[in-house]
Amino acid sequence: MPPHAVDRPALRRQLDAALHSPLALVVAPAGAGKTVLITQWTQCRPDLAVAWFDLSATDRAAGSFVRRLCAGIAAVAPRFSPPDPPAVTARARLGEPFLVDLAERLAEAGDIVLVFDDLDQLSKTAVLTDLWRLVDLLPGNAHAIFSSRVDLDLGWSRHRLEHDLVEIRQRELAFDDETTGKVLSAIAGRQIAPATAAAVTAQTEGWAAGVQLTALRLRFAEDPARVVEELTETNQLVMNYLSVEVLDGLRPDRRDALMRLAVLDEMSAGLVEAVADIAGGDEFLTGLERDSLFLVRVPGRPGWFRLHRLFRDLLTYRLRATDSAAEGAVLEAAADWFLASGDTDTAVDYLLRGRRWTRGMDLILGIGPGPSEEARSAKIVQWLSLVPPDVREARSDAVLLLAIANTMSGHPSSAVDTLQRLVADHRLTVGRRQIALAYLAAEVQFHPHPELFADIAGEALDLLATHPDADPPDLIGLTSPVLLQLTSHVSAGRALLMLGRIDEARAQLAAALSPAALAYARHRVHALGTLAIAEALSGLLTSAWEHANESLDVARDVGAHGHPAPADAHLARALVCIQRGEAGAGAASLAVAVTAAASDNRTQLLWLSHAASRVIHPRDVPDEVEALGPPPPLVRQSLLSFSMREARLKGGHSSLPAPSSEWSAVAFEEVAGLVGAGRTAQARERLAQLRAAGVQPHPIASIEADALAAWLCAAEGHRVAARDHLETALQRAHDERLARPFLRVGPPLLDLLDEVPTGRTDFGRSIAERLRAQGSPGSERLVDELTPRELELIGYLPTRYTIADIAERCFLSTNTIKTHLAHIYRKLGVASRDAAIERATELGLFETREGDHVI
Repeated sequence: MPPHAVDRPALRRQLDAALHSPLALVVAPAGAGKTVLITQWTQCRPDLAVAWFDLSATDRAAGSFVRRLCAGIAAVAPRFSPPDPPAVTARARLGEPFLVDLAERLAEAGDIVLVFDDLDQLSKTAVLTDLWRLVDLLPGNAHAIFSSRVDLDLGWSRHRLEHDLVEIRQRELAFDDETTGKVLSAIAGRQIAPATAAAVTAQTEGWAAGVQLTALRLRFAEDPARVVEELTETNQLVMNYLSVEVLDGLRPDRRDALMRLAVLDEMSAGLVEAVADIAGGDEFLTGLERDSLFLVRVPGRPGWFRLHRLFRDLLTYRLRATDSAAEGAVLEAAADWFLASGDTDTAVDYLLRGRRWTRGMDLILGIGPGPSEEARSAKIVQWLSLVPPDVREARSDAVLLLAIANTMSGHPSSAVDTLQRLVADHRLTVGRRQIALAYLAAEVQFHPHPELFADIAGEALDLLATHPDADPPDLIGLTSPVLLQLTSHVSAGRALLMLGRIDEARAQLAAALSPAALAYARHRVHALGTLAIAEALSGLLTSAWEHANESLDVARDVGAHGHPAPADAHLARALVCIQRGEAGAGAASLAVAVTAAASDNRTQLLWLSHAASRVIHPRDVPDEVEALGPPPPLVRQSLLSFSMREARLKGGHSSLPAPSSEWSAVAFEEVAGLVGAGRTAQARERLAQLRAAGVQPHPIASIEADALAAWLCAAEGHRVAARDHLETALQRAHDERLARPFLRVGPPLLDLLDEVPTGRTDFGRSIAERLRAQGSPGSERLVDELTPRELELIGYLPTRYTIADIAERCFLSTNTIKTHLAHIYRKLGVASRDAAIERATELGLFETREGDHVI
């Protein structure tokens, strides 16, 4: 608090009255006294915990802002338990699940006020949108104050109507004559006549900064009334005139020191001594504060100050005009001070602002891994993007690091262009080429045409094998030979998977999980999850489920449970559910997978999720997938097979311009369409051709072929042969409980199921139940009534999970889960969870036998 601050009880009472609503709004130009008023109010309310956030441009990054937000709340509210960091979406949004979770945790924090000062710094950002949403979610014990220079037009009308929004604006903050007189007298150090105070109020329109600047001029004036008469009539000109007058009235050494300090964002006594050649930093800052020379304490950082922005702008302008080289020298001296203090990040910031490119890049290239790869990479992209391209391009390690950081922070297009250019540069050393190839191959998850990236991954693996001693440079801990090999194997596996070469993909992904790779936990999350997807698509469901769970366990251990990395594992769990015929039970996992994949634009995974959605939510498939670009071959085959199946069920048949030469989802539907159309001879010939070409060795292909053969034989009247084929298929599918091949054939298998031994087991009866449900119009009507989120939650009903457990897995609040369950019970016509399980079983929405559930 500045010593000349005047208490304003009427305004404090307005803020008191605002506590019954979620928000109070303070909007006024710079220097109007917003911060002083809110500070005075908080000091008069010791009964409230106050978390104060003085915002700046650095808070525009969602990841760093949310960490600062949670830390600030925890610092003043011991009972507050910070939520896990969110998976920041590709649009830099924190996401509804995180905001709901944060609001619920605030309910346990006691009476608390969140002050967001200088909110205009977040104008037109996703962070501001998230804060506005958070206000709507705040519990009754929490209250927010938005302080901004400009009206951010967030739609205050609703809060005015619903919550009696308290708004304090320039007209309320403007000083009256009495307040102006008190401030003038306090700063000038002598009594100011009421007439003079009234004249200052009129000329400045009660603008606090204008009054303060006038007071500084009056301090040295022989005739205060004459000074007031010379003031201009507009705030900006008053500011400029008086600022110049104040500067000119300072001692030269003090003025020169202030101009140098204006280069700094924030300052402490030690930093002042280092950059302004001042022996007593503490004494100097105390004098500035005492003399009201626009020094502001930094909230939450004792001993740290900043200059008022308007005053700082003027000082910086004067410095540049008097000594063009001084600013760079001050910034480098500040960087040296921060570096000696162990704050490398701030040192880099100051070096780059001072255009000390070589020193800045030296520090950046020497930075090791951080606790969050995504946050560290985003910062590196920000830094290296400030370096002139010609300077950056002269250092291949800087170019490599920028490409890696772009990949890690969700900017794959920039990374691909850079890495392709590096790979084409024959001057690149072998070790650096290994890095470029490995990270170029990793872009497969963001781009179409996986065949290109499969070749690149193969080239990377060959180069690593032929040059094991190449010794690539260490770039933020992400370029060791073991990690490059792991990355290349995973990339090769992903590319082959999207090409539909599933068995080859499994081999590559299994190779990625070498003992040496165990040290790279985050990358193991990706490898295990992608391997689980390949296994799920192969029909190896037990192994897929185990690897997916292991991936999620590792993610939880390293604090990445809510980040994009586990997207593969969540999708694998959904695919296992689909393969076991429990599509509704996989909806929750699919929803998490889509959210996680979308957060860093993993287009290939989003396409695969879209294909899964066609099974889980056939009536609610999103339309925006075209924005992802062309689908990979694996998904293209799946989507084509869906269309062929729809035509078959409507009594039609899809002809293909170029029939498949090997077993696939399309080949399955081709044969099924022929059988369904009664063209059994053609179906038998086509099935024989495909079997002769060789059915893939994974379980699902052979099971599908035998299930189709059973239907074909039954259609031809060969009942015994039909039963033999069906029994063979059921026996192969039994251990994995692989139901989808039989569900794809459909109701024609129902009659045969009762005639074979395995058809009379629990597994066989569960398939029969689902086949009957496919033709049940009653269940179809009910499914139409349930929302996609309700269909997701139905899968959790038979588990032993509590409401809190379900909420954690779905990234929702417990209250939201309770609301959804209430809607589900109403639509099912039941009153309890057990009754809902029974009714959902009757409708074929999931399998209820204990041990069968994958969720």
